[in-house]
Amino acid sequence: MKISRLFQPRNPLFWLLLVLNLLSMALSHVAQNVALNTLGTTLLVLTALANALLSAYLAWRLVKS
Repeated sequence: MKISRLFQPRNPLFWLLLVLNLLSMALSHVAQNVALNTLGTTLLVLTALANALLSAYLAWRLVKS
């Protein structure tokens, strides 16, 4: 399995993966710099987990294609 297969600029999945990585950075910034209540923290954690799972799936598909 080659990691270099992740870089596929002509594949829309590659660009979606980049957007999800940007979302991950934004979520971590919010988690570190904003005081949230329990509901906000729960929603942030669930969004971050969904983001991580989707990113891992897309990365796997890019490497396998």
